Amino acid sequence: MVEAELVLGPSSEAAGGTGRPQRFKIKRVSASQQIHDALRERIVSLEFVPGQSLSRNEIADDYGVSQTPVRDAMLKLEEDGLLLVQPQSKTEVTRIDIAHARETQFLRLSVELEVTRRLASDPQADRLEPIRSILAAQEVALQRADLDDFARLDRQFHGALYDAVGVPALWALVRARSGHIDRLRNLNLPDPGKPANILDYHARILDSIAAGDVLATEQAVRGHLSGTLATVEQIMARYPAYF
Repeated sequence: MVEAELVLGPSSEAAGGTGRPQRFKIKRVSASQQIHDALRERIVSLEFVPGQSLSRNEIADDYGVSQTPVRDAMLKLEEDGLLLVQPQSKTEVTRIDIAHARETQFLRLSVELEVTRRLASDPQADRLEPIRSILAAQEVALQRADLDDFARLDRQFHGALYDAVGVPALWALVRARSGHIDRLRNLNLPDPGKPANILDYHARILDSIAAGDVLATEQAVRGHLSGTLATVEQIMARYPAYF
């Protein structure tokens, strides 16, 4: 990752009265990281389906870059378990790994129970307001039947819970491991009643937190996060080529 210095203009206030510019280090996301993130989203959203071959040349042309950042991005996606890279042969999207999905769900449930327990133990209204705004936007997305926006707001809702207790890096960790279970969720999301069920659980989680009810919060989180894996056999039966 490349670091650069951001130079502010001269200001006696900004520079503590010295008149000298202050310098702050900022980080720029590398080309390989941007391509990794873009390809990951296309895999998780099922635009690139399990078993599909990906061409490094075509990806490089699509994004207007050399093959080097594409190669690096693909190797990172292989570490994530989303690509199988066979040197001098082919690169293909992996099948959905149910064991990996269950492991990630265990990790997420363990962390999210503690995150929401802390929020319910000290339900400050100002910490919950951003989460309420996301929930309201998600209701609108459901009314529009916009599942892409609904899924994006779903991720934002949970990320905001972690932000509210000051552990956003843990959400990033969970997200980095969630490629397989996220693909499962995207197969499950169009099922009749599934988006409404998600929205209902989000409301229950938030209401329980606001009421300071730790037990009800835990029950809502457990019910919510177990939903997709509870129906995994039906999902596999409908999409056998993905597994």
